[in-house]
Amino acid sequence: MISTSEARKLVNDLFEEEALVIGGLVAVSQVDDDLVWRLFRNLDVIRKRSLHRIETHAMVSGKKRTGSRVNLKPHPAIEAFLSEIWRT
Repeated sequence: MISTSEARKLVNDLFEEEALVIGGLVAVSQVDDDLVWRLFRNLDVIRKRSLHRIETHAMVSGKKRTGSRVNLKPHPAIEAFLSEIWRT
């Protein structure tokens, strides 16, 4: 079994490779700018959902469920910071 951090890295590496492939296709093709933006916004939603599932699974596996709910959504400042890292 792989660790949570290894799973997160695999997901991010996969999406990075996808971005590079799509970027290469966009560079040599005439693709509408709006389409590219919409495509990558949707890919980012899928990536974030995947990472969220990894975190949720790790939290549920790591401790017993209780009646209280845990706020799994990162703070907006953290999301903005991470998106800046992932853009480069």
